[in-house]
Amino acid sequence: MKPCVGRWTRYSAWLCGLAFVVVAVAGSPELSAADKSTAVWTDPQDPTLPIEFKIQGEYAGQIEGGAALGCQVIALGPGAFQAVLLPGGLPGDGWDGQNKILMDGRLEDCQATFGPPEGERKYLAGNPDEFSATRQFPPPGHKPYTATACGQAMNGKTDQGQPFALKKVIRKSPTEGASPPAEAIVLFDGSNTDPWNGGRLDEATRWLNTDGRDILTKPKFHNFVIHFEFLLPYRPEARGQGRGNSGFYLVDHYEVQILDSFGLDGVNNECGGIYTKADPKVNMCYAPLTWQTYDAEFTNAVRDAEGNKVTNARLTLRHNGVTIHENLEINGPTGGHRNEPEGTPGALKLQGHGNPLQFRNVWIVEKE
Repeated sequence: MKPCVGRWTRYSAWLCGLAFVVVAVAGSPELSAADKSTAVWTDPQDPTLPIEFKIQGEYAGQIEGGAALGCQVIALGPGAFQAVLLPGGLPGDGWDGQNKILMDGRLEDCQATFGPPEGERKYLAGNPDEFSATRQFPPPGHKPYTATACGQAMNGKTDQGQPFALKKVIRKSPTEGASPPAEAIVLFDGSNTDPWNGGRLDEATRWLNTDGRDILTKPKFHNFVIHFEFLLPYRPEARGQGRGNSGFYLVDHYEVQILDSFGLDGVNNECGGIYTKADPKVNMCYAPLTWQTYDAEFTNAVRDAEGNKVTNARLTLRHNGVTIHENLEINGPTGGHRNEPEGTPGALKLQGHGNPLQFRNVWIVEKE
């Protein structure tokens, strides 16, 4: 049988200088521990993406008899996966919000075979045999399910022997490609990076690249509605904050986390969280190398005539069209903020954090 492991593209991220050196390696290489943490892909059309990338992602369907079921398959490195089965459907699309069923997966002849995880488990452990996608293991509702997946479909059985059939789905945010209204200030439309300090326009894709560095808007803002789209890299052997870490800073005071948190619990230091402040209501993070959207309405803090803060900043945020924070009061700045006091206008910052994040369709509407 023809081997199904493609070429690996490896980027060595030099945090001093933040230059990315690309090396294409044929076959299925043995990677050092350092290489494993830095292997990263940034283009969903890259022909070197491995078979694991095709199997990871979202599946939806039903158990025989009609009960809806969703599944998120997380790639954990060569030949390794963890699947999170979600009764009722996918997050934001039917999941009951409580129960999860975990399955470990291994690549066998171009398809993944899944079964119940065994042994002691730790949230986001580096070793796939110890990895758990949930902080509580086993999670509420866990049962011993089994399945196989080929990248187009998943078929399996429940603990009661009932068959289930799921199809691979690639969800698209309902606000992806949203056109800026007439009154909007366009911060990036693929033509130039003039409104930004830093950032690189990729001449081939017309996307805004951070290249691992922080970039900030030249104009400052106070109260506003903003839309932007981002693409997280595929970094399967990294874990936690190493997996495409970035952030969106509102007036350079309050960080909304940007991170590959696909399939995880969704906490304040994961995608959609207000860093150290608030968990998202639901983890709406799509699989890496899928375009995602943030739509935010922000009201800055207010200071009185003496300069004292009298009201906190507030945020409503939709991630991929689903409200994950609603009129949230933010009780103070998050780490890495500027030194000026709250309630003053500030730049918008897209954090680099040594990761190759990409953005497009960025526009803002100021409000009173």
